[in-house]
Amino acid sequence: MNWDDLRIIAAVRDAGSYAGAGGRLRIDETTVGRRLSRIEAALGVRLFEAVDGARRPTAACTTVLAHVDAMAGHAAAIARSAADQSGPSGRFRIATTAAVAENVLAPRLASLLAAHPGLLLHLLTASQNVSFSRWQADFAIRLRKPEKGDFAITRLGTIALFLIEPAGAAPSFVCAYPDDLDGIPEQQVLKQRGLFAAARCVTDNVRVMSELLRSGHAAAVLPEHACRDLLADQTLRVTQLPRRRDVWLLVQTHLKRDAAARIVIGWLRECFAAYQARD
Repeated sequence: MNWDDLRIIAAVRDAGSYAGAGGRLRIDETTVGRRLSRIEAALGVRLFEAVDGARRPTAACTTVLAHVDAMAGHAAAIARSAADQSGPSGRFRIATTAAVAENVLAPRLASLLAAHPGLLLHLLTASQNVSFSRWQADFAIRLRKPEKGDFAITRLGTIALFLIEPAGAAPSFVCAYPDDLDGIPEQQVLKQRGLFAAARCVTDNVRVMSELLRSGHAAAVLPEHACRDLLADQTLRVTQLPRRRDVWLLVQTHLKRDAAARIVIGWLRECFAAYQARD
């Protein structure tokens, strides 16, 4: 049993399939299956089962994965210690929405990377369906607080919400969010103000909503980072809502004492502090 074989277990868990794991590790699907069979034979347990078209870890596999994840953390620490010692280094994945990445993080990203040559950041947007609980990201920025999870969570700040409508007439239609987002403040405002019944565009893509608002026919409720360029548009009626939306930072527990990770955490806090200072 060797590390190359063991990391295949984590890759299958993260990808949910042999083909996906092979793509991540740059080996073919057949090799993934063969190596997993070898590990299962050595351990005398079954590691994965097919559930709804995906490979899901068995209870025995979950126990093995706890050790594999610890080994991965040690391997990453060894790699960092062998890297350039001029400053902290590390590769980190940040899961967030595209709007937050573009409007809150991107303006301050260049200065972070220039100041810390050892850092490599991979920004993962929500459209990639990143699962934080399955270790597919190191940090996550969420606009809804998770109820539970094996990670550290702190509040980054709050974001203002705006109701935007045509300035000179009633909207022809309303942009609403999908049913699985009924609990968010934006959707609740639409319902409280009696606008939800006129919803004829349903999407979770705030850039689509912004384009429809520019047409002068639509109404929508958007967080500030998704509509700041619309706030001064004289063809629109903009109402800042009394309620704000909390922003939460999720951090994988093992990174809390990592020097390079602490730099990224501090930078994320600075990004939101600087963004709110512009309010």
